[in-house]
Amino acid sequence: MGKLICHQEKVNESNINELIKICPFGALENNNGKVEVNAGCKMCRLCVKKGPAGVMEFIEEKVEEIDKSLWKGIAIYVDHVEGNIHPVTMELIGKAKELAKVVNFPVYALFLGHNIKDKAEELLYYGVDEVFVYDYEELKDFTIEPYTAAFEDFVNKLKPSALLVGATTIGRSLAPRIAARFRTGLTADCTILEMKENTDMVQIRPAFGGNIMAQIVCPNTRPQMSTVRYKVMDAAERQLVKRGKVTICNIDKEKLNSNIKVLQVTKKEVEESISDADIIISVGRALKSEKDMEMIKEFADLLGAQIAGTRPLVEFGWINNKQQIGLSGRTVKPKLIFALGISGAVQYTAGMNSTEYIFAINKDKNAPIFNVAHYGIVGDIYEIIPKLIAEIKEGKDIAACV
Repeated sequence: MGKLICHQEKVNESNINELIKICPFGALENNNGKVEVNAGCKMCRLCVKKGPAGVMEFIEEKVEEIDKSLWKGIAIYVDHVEGNIHPVTMELIGKAKELAKVVNFPVYALFLGHNIKDKAEELLYYGVDEVFVYDYEELKDFTIEPYTAAFEDFVNKLKPSALLVGATTIGRSLAPRIAARFRTGLTADCTILEMKENTDMVQIRPAFGGNIMAQIVCPNTRPQMSTVRYKVMDAAERQLVKRGKVTICNIDKEKLNSNIKVLQVTKKEVEESISDADIIISVGRALKSEKDMEMIKEFADLLGAQIAGTRPLVEFGWINNKQQIGLSGRTVKPKLIFALGISGAVQYTAGMNSTEYIFAINKDKNAPIFNVAHYGIVGDIYEIIPKLIAEIKEGKDIAACV
């Protein structure tokens, strides 16, 4: 990192306009005879190289090196509602164990709530070395101030090298506040996490609409923080024998004060989510009209599948946004997905490429979807799907049909 310095004593009427014109981003401004650098600066240093000699200077800032040996362990935040643990937590445990093995770190779990000790014991069956429980009435319902205070207290006491948080509604609210408290980086919606032997965690996520995969490292700050979507990582398997221990943590109750008072909690109706589906029928632009969704629905009903699709179908109003797969939709990991008339852009495949079996149908033999599909048919869905429906109704096995 570095910064631009303007030596104002070398600025005069003859060179100030020349200097300002050099910047292609309009980042240099004349403020009553003084040169100021605004937020438009891209650090291209053209003003230093081409500007009046000695007026502008680029200075490298010294970066303080952190003692990484003081930060040990991989910690995961236990996402839950009234003690009912969200499945993304088991996925985070699975990934944390994998990362910890590289550098011989313990795996911690942070559990915030009220009357949750029994639920914390369950986590020991998944390979967590130690579960840290903050059990207070003030933490019964999620309110951001007390949850942040308890989370901060945990980090100060344990100093975990890395923190993994599920990209849920609560996780996306909580993680940025913790990152801000410790002035550290936070990478959102990671799809791949890797650990270096020097304990730097490589956080990989799609960027620029999925056109590149960005590798992000925080070498000079701790803890390293990532949020991870549900159904991206492999969940830890429940073992027959539990290991590790549960530790009850104490915190000054004054720190758990909140300006928010929960008056009532209204539970949503439980909806089927495509993230939990075993079989998905996903449809793309090849569908010509909304009435043709009846064909897709019949096919899905025969297979006991849920319907999903790409962003254009959401924009057309043919499916709702909770049925969209991709970077701007949901991440899914079913046993089987039918990709019908879907080209296979990166933005879409990033949300489903961990599927056990992908079956694609597309008229274009060069469609990118065939690069990720396990099985595929080059053809028109309006010809193939009715035939599959007829074969299934006759009682034939789906594998034999295709």
